[in-house]
Amino acid sequence: MRIISGLYKSRKIVAPKNLPVRPTTDMAKESLFNIINNNYYFDDIAVLDLFAGTGNISYEFASRGTENITCVDQDFGCIKFINQTAEAFKMPIQTIKSDVFKFLEKATLQANIIFADPPYSFEDAQFAKIPELIFQNNLLLENGMLIVEHSKHTNLSELEYYSYSKSYGGNVFSFFEKL
Repeated sequence: MRIISGLYKSRKIVAPKNLPVRPTTDMAKESLFNIINNNYYFDDIAVLDLFAGTGNISYEFASRGTENITCVDQDFGCIKFINQTAEAFKMPIQTIKSDVFKFLEKATLQANIIFADPPYSFEDAQFAKIPELIFQNNLLLENGMLIVEHSKHTNLSELEYYSYSKSYGGNVFSFFEKL
């Protein structure tokens, strides 16, 4: 994976092969960050990265100047890799090793952008629980946005707070916000 823009532009990060992850493609990530760039100042926001995996999305935020980034993942190897990478690049990324649903049930941490990249194999009910818990627990700051990455075979448009989706190949980003 590579960082698209910012301080660490073009830097390649190689994750261990044994991590249970599916990193967001560079094309999809670049398109996503163009959307975010049109709505937010990167140095002004707090980001919560759920199902963080390799930390790919968080590194992009950090490279663009975001200083308040929290990654949540239940896999120890993923958390260890994110911590090592963040330390090597001196990125302001905090990590929490936790099941995302348990974290969301108790979380008080608020963010402008919450990015969730759960396994594509999740059932519809599991996908639905992500925005449900986030909005129920008021985890988005005012004018905040939840972005859920999923496959083109999953449709989240019927969920409460759904705003719109953007597709990039087999990847889809669904955006949720309080209007």
